[in-house]
Amino acid sequence: MHDPNLRVRCSELFKRVQNQICAALEKVDGATSFQSDLWNRTDITGEPGGGGDTRVLCEGAVFEKAGVNFSSVHGHLSPEFSAKLGGTAQQTPFFATGVSLVIHPRSPMVPTTHANWRFLEMGDRAWFGGGSDLTPYYPYDEDATHFHQVLRDTCAKHSPDFYPRFKKWCDEYFYLPHRNEARGIGGLFFDYLGKENELDHESLFSFVSDLGFAFIDQYIPIVERRKDESFGESERQFQLLRRGRYVEFNLLYDRGTHFGLQTGGRIESILMSLPPLVRWDYCPTIEPGSREARLLEIVGSPREWL
Repeated sequence: MHDPNLRVRCSELFKRVQNQICAALEKVDGATSFQSDLWNRTDITGEPGGGGDTRVLCEGAVFEKAGVNFSSVHGHLSPEFSAKLGGTAQQTPFFATGVSLVIHPRSPMVPTTHANWRFLEMGDRAWFGGGSDLTPYYPYDEDATHFHQVLRDTCAKHSPDFYPRFKKWCDEYFYLPHRNEARGIGGLFFDYLGKENELDHESLFSFVSDLGFAFIDQYIPIVERRKDESFGESERQFQLLRRGRYVEFNLLYDRGTHFGLQTGGRIESILMSLPPLVRWDYCPTIEPGSREARLLEIVGSPREWL
């Protein structure tokens, strides 16, 4: 049995991570700040079911839209959703807390990024999940290497197995099978860690904590390096086109989106991840040998960046 105080400790951790990341993003944007939207949830039983703090930055100088959400919710899963998660075909008690972020920059030279770290309980089982990934529009090898290097260094503090294991999981998870391409250049993804007591919950708490606080080192240097690069209308339109892939993945495959929708989550907070502007073109033509063509080559198959 895990520490009964783990719920509180995880919730407090994710609040601190949210505060740190919001402060760092506001500093690099320089033009606007996050707006906080506190909300409460009602469980399917009609009882109070926790809530959260949705923070969104809109129309900044660097970030067109950035959301960093904290939530701590509890209650009961529907029998159908409980069965999907390996529970019983009845209303199963659950608890979930985490921080989730999606950042859509204004410049197509700055990559979009996503991260999520969470702790869940269902019945008498508990586990951690999460990860982070990078979705560039115009790829730079040094940016991809930097992003993955910080992840590998953070993982190395806990296990030499973590980075290769969770990188592979990320490459497989953030994949659009109907497009035969990855969403971006990967990162880390893991789920159900500690569910069967194969990994110690205290060690996993420390691992997730280090990942959350390392996010700034992963992403902000890339933003600083690219935010002032020039671009034209064609690059902007390609960015909007590629954002469509982001929307497709989040609505069709993302576990966090599906969990939120099937547990009566707050719709505005769940769909905060979607970009403010996006386009779908019919059979777009990409010029061979172009920078856009290179992106398609990169997302066509996973690669090692280190």
